[in-house]
Amino acid sequence: MNQFGERIKQLREQKNLLQREIAHQLKMDTPMLSKIERGERRAKKEQVSIFATIFSVEGNELLSLWLADQVYEIVKDEGVALKAIQVAEEEVKYQSKRKAK
Repeated sequence: MNQFGERIKQLREQKNLLQREIAHQLKMDTPMLSKIERGERRAKKEQVSIFATIFSVEGNELLSLWLADQVYEIVKDEGVALKAIQVAEEEVKYQSKRKAK
């Protein structure tokens, strides 16, 4: 699963930017950005907001894709992956309600 990398590549191509231009802004080399786009490497969480700024998109859009990739990577080989995600979803909902009060 590489939703984050695919979205980054899509945004970069929509803006007609080269990988080296984006990599420079992120202070990384071009091959590293290429690996992120292909899903061979994971971006660091602190880079997600930089990507959002570069591409002028909502940070939460990219953060949710980044997090989804992280969760998938953890549970992908587990037989109870879906159940675990459902339990986590319920806990997130519960905690969100508690914080809203």
